[in-house]
Amino acid sequence: MVHREIEMLRVRANEIRKDIIRMLGRAGSGHPGGSLSAADIVAALYFKVLRIDPQNPRRPDRDRFILSKGHAAPVLYAALAQRGFFPREELDTLRRLGSRLQGHPDMKKLPGVEMSTGSLGQGLSVANGVALAGKLDGLDYRVYVLLGDGEIQEGQVWEAAMAAAHYKLDNLTAFLDHNRMQIDGPIEKVMSPEPVPDKWRAFGWDVQVIDGHDMAGILRALEKAGSVKGKPQMIVAETVKGKGVSFMENQVGWHGVAPKPGEVERALAELGDRGPVEGEG
Repeated sequence: MVHREIEMLRVRANEIRKDIIRMLGRAGSGHPGGSLSAADIVAALYFKVLRIDPQNPRRPDRDRFILSKGHAAPVLYAALAQRGFFPREELDTLRRLGSRLQGHPDMKKLPGVEMSTGSLGQGLSVANGVALAGKLDGLDYRVYVLLGDGEIQEGQVWEAAMAAAHYKLDNLTAFLDHNRMQIDGPIEKVMSPEPVPDKWRAFGWDVQVIDGHDMAGILRALEKAGSVKGKPQMIVAETVKGKGVSFMENQVGWHGVAPKPGEVERALAELGDRGPVEGEG
């Protein structure tokens, strides 16, 4: 893994963060905190790992990514636009009446969206079905799913965790965006799911714990997950809610509040103005 490749992915993650801030500022509503915390993971998947084709988004052998915490739709939209699934200018229409970019992803309207999500706790169940279908159909695609901290308080998540291990879905990799905050406050105070890694291991998963903002570490974890046989994989990514914007970091109040114009300007200044990335869609 060359340094230049890692730096390119870091730039991509930064561009995703800037798009998140811009689109939420224009929309005047949305969820910045958990979108920003997941940007490095999503950049690694969309610009290095996923076998996908923006010109043929429904090809049967494509890898699948399911954003189970659907309120973080801005991070997915930014990645899809930069990857070329739709024009980047369309990000300006987030949450507008008639836009394909709804507050939560809609698989029937936007190419590249694998599952309509938003009701928390359901994404892993869907990912199980897609992963099992791949095995039954003899296809070698992989399924990736991103879960949130508050989301794993849902009982359905643990039913799905048990089922994935039972069916030995080794073509399934889950990420937990472990920023330790949810809309009502710190997870430890609302409903603690800890110890998170031990719980997933107890349910029969292969588990790694990583720094969710270390691009090289994310890629190493994904490479290791791809070599695991007979078990689904959970990558617990230790992240910072609002990562990249100082006044949003570790502030639960930025879970679902859009930045005002002055805050947008300040956030973009902190993220830097590197300009567009060469070759982006």
